[in-house]
Amino acid sequence: MSPNHKQLQPRLDRLSEALESGALDQARRMLNRGLAPVDVAHLLESTPPRERNVLWELVEPDLQGDVLQYLGDDIQSEFLSRMDAEQLVSATEGLDVDDLADLLQRLPNTVIHEVLQAMEAQERQRIETVLSYPEDTAGGLMNTDTITIRPDITLDVVLRYLRRHEKLPDSTDTLLVVTRRDELIGTLPLNLLLVSDPSILVREVMNTDFASVQATAADTEVASLFEKFDLISAPVVSTDGALLGRITIDDVVDVIREDAEHQVMSMAGLDEDEDTFAPAWRTGRRRAVWLGINLIAATIVSFAIGIFESTIQQITALAVLMPIVSSMGGIAGSQTLTVLIRGIALGHVGGANVQWLLVREMLSGMMNGVLWAVIVALVAIVRFDDYKLGGIIALAMVINLTVAALAGTVIPVLLKRLKIDPALSGGVLLTTITDVVGFVAFLGLAAAFY
Repeated sequence: MSPNHKQLQPRLDRLSEALESGALDQARRMLNRGLAPVDVAHLLESTPPRERNVLWELVEPDLQGDVLQYLGDDIQSEFLSRMDAEQLVSATEGLDVDDLADLLQRLPNTVIHEVLQAMEAQERQRIETVLSYPEDTAGGLMNTDTITIRPDITLDVVLRYLRRHEKLPDSTDTLLVVTRRDELIGTLPLNLLLVSDPSILVREVMNTDFASVQATAADTEVASLFEKFDLISAPVVSTDGALLGRITIDDVVDVIREDAEHQVMSMAGLDEDEDTFAPAWRTGRRRAVWLGINLIAATIVSFAIGIFESTIQQITALAVLMPIVSSMGGIAGSQTLTVLIRGIALGHVGGANVQWLLVREMLSGMMNGVLWAVIVALVAIVRFDDYKLGGIIALAMVINLTVAALAGTVIPVLLKRLKIDPALSGGVLLTTITDVVGFVAFLGLAAAFY
C-alpha cells in the first residue's frame, strides 16, 4: 500500500540527507525498494532540479516507465527528452497502452516513429490506434486491452477461456460481447457470470442495454457518463459500432483531477502541470504573458479613470469611494462567472437555457445592487454629509452589479462558442468590464450632478 504524503516527507528528508552525504547506494535502495512508482514520482516532483536529476539517475531503468506515467507534463517531458528510442522502449515495456500513448504524445514525431518501429507489430498497431485520436477524447484515453466473447457460446466455455489468462486486465468488471466483425452487441458483468448456470448461452444473460462511448467524445463527456451511471469501465466504439477499446475508472479520475486543477490554475493564467520547482527563467516567461494581458486591462481601466481626473480633484471623496463600486461589481460578476463555468463544464448550460440564466442572474444582480446600494449610500451620507454623493454611489452600484451579472453570464458562453477556455480568460475580461463600468458610472454621474 502506498504511504500518504505525510508519511513520505520523512523519507524525502532521509533521501536528501543521503544525497548530501554522498551515500548514493543508500539513496538508490530507498528509491527502488519499498516505494511504489507513484511515490517515487511524488518525491521527484517535491525535489529541486539539481537533486531531482540525481534521483532520476538512481531509479532503475525497468522502473522508469512506471514512474514517468505519474509525473506532471513538465517534468515528464524533461526526462523523456533525455532518452533515446531504445531506452524508451525498455523503460515503457509492460505499460498499459493508454499510459504508453500518453507518454509518446510528449515526444517529437521523429522519436515517436523510432519508438513505434522498435515495437512488435501487434503492440505498435494498438498504440497507433490510440495515437490517432486527440489526447482529450475517449479514443485518446482508451486502453485496447479488452476481454471479448461471442454471444453463441456457453458460460462454461467463457469461464474456461478466462482461466487460460495469467491475469485479467486491470479494472475488468465486465466482458464485452462482440460479433465476428467486432461489433459490440452486449456486455456480461463478471458477477452475473459467476452466479449463472454454466450451461446457458451468453446471449441469454448478456446485457443489451449498456453505456458505451464514441471514440471522438470529449474526456469531460466521458467523466460525466461515469458519474451518471457509476461505471467502473466503459467500452469505446467507432461511429459504426465496432469495439475499439475501453476506458477505466482510473483514467476518469485523472480527467476529473486535471480538470479541477485546470480550473483553479487557469484563474491565474497558469498551467495545471507546471513544475513547482521550475527554473526562474521558465516560470517568469510563462507568467510574463499573463501579466502583460493584465497590464493591458489595467491600462484600459486607468484610461477610463483619467477621463474624470478633474472631477476627482474637485471632489476628493470620490477617490475614497471608487474602490467600493468596482470591488462589489467584481465580486458579483465572479460569482456569476463561476456558476456559469461550472455549469458549462457539467454540460448543464446550453442554448436552450442561457436566456433563463441571464434573466435570473440580472434579477439577482439588481436585487443585491439595491440592497447594498442603500447600505453604502447611508454610510457615504454619514461619512461625508452629502446626500447627493450617497445617491450617486447607490445608483452606480446598482448599474455595476447588474452589468456584472450580465457580463458574468454572457462572457463564458461566448468564449465557449469561440472555442476559448472561459476559465483562462473569462476572469480578466470580467474584471476589466466591471472596473470600467463601475468607474465610468460613478465618476460620470458625479461629473453630471456636480
